[in-house]
Amino acid sequence: MKETKIYNLHMGPAKCALDLGDGSERGEYVNQDYILNKLGRPHRAINLMYCYYPNDKKWPKRVSAAYKNDGTGAWGYPYDDYFTYKGGLNGNLKGEPFNYMREIRSHGQDVLLTLTMDPFLSDEHIIAIARDLRTFGRVLLRINHEATGNWFAFNKMASYEEVANFFVRCCDIIHREAKNVKIILCLDGYKKMSEKKMDKEDIFKEAIKAADIESVDRYLALHWGWPYDVAKKGGNTFARYSVKDIYEITKKSYKRYVEINGGEKRPMVLSELNADADVTGAYDQAQMMEDFAKYVKEDPDKWLSGFTFYQMRDRGRLGLEIEDPNNSEVGIEQPVMKTYKKLLFDKYFYPRLKQGKETKLPVKLRWGGSEDAEGLAIPIHFKQDPVFCEAYFEGSLEKANLMMELNGRWFYKAPGVKCIDFMSAFYEKRLKGEKDLTLKIFAPPANGENDKKQGDDWQINYYYTLKALPELRIEYKPIVKDLDR
Repeated sequence: MKETKIYNLHMGPAKCALDLGDGSERGEYVNQDYILNKLGRPHRAINLMYCYYPNDKKWPKRVSAAYKNDGTGAWGYPYDDYFTYKGGLNGNLKGEPFNYMREIRSHGQDVLLTLTMDPFLSDEHIIAIARDLRTFGRVLLRINHEATGNWFAFNKMASYEEVANFFVRCCDIIHREAKNVKIILCLDGYKKMSEKKMDKEDIFKEAIKAADIESVDRYLALHWGWPYDVAKKGGNTFARYSVKDIYEITKKSYKRYVEINGGEKRPMVLSELNADADVTGAYDQAQMMEDFAKYVKEDPDKWLSGFTFYQMRDRGRLGLEIEDPNNSEVGIEQPVMKTYKKLLFDKYFYPRLKQGKETKLPVKLRWGGSEDAEGLAIPIHFKQDPVFCEAYFEGSLEKANLMMELNGRWFYKAPGVKCIDFMSAFYEKRLKGEKDLTLKIFAPPANGENDKKQGDDWQINYYYTLKALPELRIEYKPIVKDLDR
């Protein structure tokens, strides 16, 4: 790039962050390149759902492949039908979920790991899991979620007191062994607005105090009988709720968490949120999500720090896409996708980007996670709407791993890639004349892991020195004129 001014740039948290579920008992993992190109920007975090029951005789096989369902529904197995966590004691970091965690972080997102576990695991197992996570920067770890329910294997294996005590023990060990990990407690909260206490809050009081982040899961509509029956009128395996009621009862749960924590306001998230189109149909699903987001934006209390949309691609109707029954690698976009994309680019749900002082190359960029990163801002003057706009990466830049934003759209450049075409940033937002835009550049770790050699803060921060700028090619006319005009 020709000599130009460059500026420091900081990325901070949105007023309410958006996370995305990617894979579960209901759908397969979708790669981050596809999601980024489909949605146009990275998320704060990507939620992966795994289980760890190493004492079962058929572990580590996925339970639905190892056992027959007992006929009681989706959770009628000896352990939970999530993908199996291949790390832990006597495990390794080569397979799942670590391959996906690396991809998530290289694409400028944090890992949100939901992990259901045997509540009678030894300390050695928990220590091993904590050490597995130490190189992955800021990790949000949700342990034994929906803990006041009765459907997961850990609730069938142990009393609520034992589940609560196990959570506290996990917090103690993981906080000691992996300072980069924040732990989420997910309870059911209030079931009715008239209740004075949350469900089983006395049992989980110490767990509430031990957690870093408080949470509940909320579905505006849900067909819990899936896939064993079809939601039809007169059935009893599904329900639809008032969006306003769900919002208010979730907010009440947050306030109760604050009271239990002696007035301390810890981050509150909805770790799973959606409306099941099995119950509502596709159009009402989209409308209910829009309505819920409106309540969040218009509430002056600003109490919700984030929510996770469940999920990217679903075999039922809980996804931005439905999985094509003929090919699991193909997604069929749903109307809620358009609604969700609007939320992604709404200022309220968008990360805060603040341009700083002018600087010069080389620049040391810091990646502390999707809510605390230091990048670079490069002003670019466009004479008009471009026909070609691309960046070339030569020399040291060829090996760089970069997340970039131009005209509102984000792009990923993997190591070894020499050219990125920015034109998709203009297809839906064409310029109407001259305009000054800013190319924003961040450098998350190329292999998804932080480097122990980079300093005492290596568990949180990753550093990359940018020595040169990409060479931009901007053309305002076709290379060859229209021969028919």
